[in-house]
Amino acid sequence: MAESSVPVDLLNPGQVFACLGIVEAADILLGGAAGAFDWRDAQSYFLVSANGTERPLERVMRFLDGAEVVAYAPHGSRNIQTWKEKREQSKKWTWGADPEPVEQGPFPFPDPNSPATLPALIRDKDGDELAVDYWGEARSTKRDNVKFWAGSGGRPGVALLRDALYLVRRKLDQHVRNPFALTSVQTSSFRFDWRRDYIPNDIGFSVNKQKDISMVGFPLVEILAAIGVSHARPQRVSPLEYRYGTLGGREPIDPVFLRAALGASKPPLPGAPFRLFRFHLDRPGKDERCITHVAEESLND
Repeated sequence: MAESSVPVDLLNPGQVFACLGIVEAADILLGGAAGAFDWRDAQSYFLVSANGTERPLERVMRFLDGAEVVAYAPHGSRNIQTWKEKREQSKKWTWGADPEPVEQGPFPFPDPNSPATLPALIRDKDGDELAVDYWGEARSTKRDNVKFWAGSGGRPGVALLRDALYLVRRKLDQHVRNPFALTSVQTSSFRFDWRRDYIPNDIGFSVNKQKDISMVGFPLVEILAAIGVSHARPQRVSPLEYRYGTLGGREPIDPVFLRAALGASKPPLPGAPFRLFRFHLDRPGKDERCITHVAEESLND
């Protein structure tokens, strides 16, 4: 077994989701992955272990550095043709390669009404791949899809993921010790890391209309968080309020309990340290939501 330790701000939901993304990716790439949040010191860490001799975070970073993002759709889906048409018409966004049709086997949710919510695959040249599809599940599973991004000319989640991956390429090996500190100018995101976002009414202007201002984001957090919420969700309290839980300990914990903890209000694993947080959102635009405030909750409430 090999281990990695990742500095994490527990009051940043995106970073917590990204920690789950690390353990999910490590489990697929290496097998036997487990993790736990360690908050015994002033700086909190996420501890992750997996099979083999390569440190799990380094393996995940190496995978992302050589991967591409593709969309996929059910065989015969109208969305394949619609994607082509939108790619040809679009002057602002680059849609990328056509979706790959799934000839057989299950599809994660019903064929969406728009190609904007087609699922994505992150795939490297060796054929290893990770699916990211959380944004399309609400129609079929009734789970909240924690989809905070919207608008952007109908830009698909696949394109947001692809662009974030492009921003981190050739930078990952420099951030193995502190991956959530990797920054880049980022014009759009999934809005998981609230360090980038703002409410135009609060600051008095829209950054998008200012030619001399660029927003700096955290694309690696966004990528890993998108992977993390593909198998776990925070608890939705209202359209503008969510809770999330974290399991702590000195020894890594099976991912099934980490997933359960994210949406739990009480410890899902007896005896394991557990902390609960709540975050609030606001609307920077009509159909968008962004995180504005995060606080820890008492377990006695």
